Amino acid sequence: MFIPEGGLCYYPFYFINVAVNIMVNLTAAPQIVKLWASAFGGEIKSISAKYSGSQLLQKKHKEFVKTVKVEEIDGMKLVKNLAVKMEEVFQKKAEATRRLVEAAEEAHRQHEENPELQYEYFNAVLINEVDEMGNNVELGGEFLLEPNDHFNNLSVNVSLSVVQVPTNMYNKDPDIVNGVYWSEALNKVFVDNFERDPTLTWQYFGSAKGFFRQYPGVKWHPDEHGVIGFDCRNRKWYIQAATSPKDVVILVDVSGSMKGLRLTIARQTVSSILDTLGDDDFFNIIAYNQEIHYVEPCLNGTLVRADRTNKDHFREHLDKLFAKGIGLLGEALAEAFTILSDFNRTGRGSVCSQAIMLVTDGATEMYDDVFEKYNWPERKVCPPLRSLFFNSMCCQHTLERKTQFSWGIFKEEKSTSEHQE
Repeated sequence: MFIPEGGLCYYPFYFINVAVNIMVNLTAAPQIVKLWASAFGGEIKSISAKYSGSQLLQKKHKEFVKTVKVEEIDGMKLVKNLAVKMEEVFQKKAEATRRLVEAAEEAHRQHEENPELQYEYFNAVLINEVDEMGNNVELGGEFLLEPNDHFNNLSVNVSLSVVQVPTNMYNKDPDIVNGVYWSEALNKVFVDNFERDPTLTWQYFGSAKGFFRQYPGVKWHPDEHGVIGFDCRNRKWYIQAATSPKDVVILVDVSGSMKGLRLTIARQTVSSILDTLGDDDFFNIIAYNQEIHYVEPCLNGTLVRADRTNKDHFREHLDKLFAKGIGLLGEALAEAFTILSDFNRTGRGSVCSQAIMLVTDGATEMYDDVFEKYNWPERKVCPPLRSLFFNSMCCQHTLERKTQFSWGIFKEEKSTSEHQE
């Protein structure tokens, strides 16, 4: 291919020229073209035989052809037998789950919360770890691990479970310690389930407090930064079990007061909110200052399914947010209520729960006119206002009162380490 100084490529002309020559040859010497086709077919056959294994298959077929016979099978009977076997398998799994649920409910019912409780447990990251003196670290201890073929030859302990706590949470927080203490009752059920049904693999319990109990016990290894980003509450199975489908509009304050660290926390917070949404949920993100700006302008006035593709797409647009101007929350609230009202009325979206998530550093008004129009108890659409508030004493009381009045949740964040909670 030749490209002259002007940049024009003569490749298309060359291609046409070849085609013309072939057509001429077809007319002049068909026997030559026949030879070409034969050679080309031979090459294709050779390559397919080499890489498909057809010759080996033919050889194996000849070896067994004398001992193999064809029988007619009743397709309906085969399907029914398969259905019965699948039902038996799923029934065993359901019974194992039911036993765990009953044991967890009973253990929690009998437990009395004790803020002063001290309890040593096997932390999945710290087991078999020693300090400089060669002593087992706190929450570690000696934990027997043996390779097991049933668990992909991983080294596990089929007699005990371990507890994983997210890196951003304190291992000995009273809520964690109390939850770990009463959930120790599940160890016996884990083992019993595995003995009854050896086809079971991993069994686990995810707590709303954040800890994750896993059986059989296995050691967890942090990444190169010493962090384990796993949080069971962000996993799809936990979200779908713990929540109903929902429509969510996330409002992000991008006024001038959100510059710097606050905007960074806001981005991380919104990203964490997206992690909690599953495929059955619908959402949109609106940034506001003196005007409202859809984070994705092409999705103005609507909600989209919270699948991985959409969430990743919105995360990319979060990096484009910048803070300036003043924050006028009223128009943003009205826009959010309008979207949710339209979706509720037309039967689109999740057709279930609805919520507005507000990420801001403060609000100067109560916006009673907006809430009176959309959110009073007699209204059919009453999504709660869930506020995530950043460290700023200005207007905190106003926002907290309005959030509580709207059947919502108020949460203050002071650093990037708190946005997960």
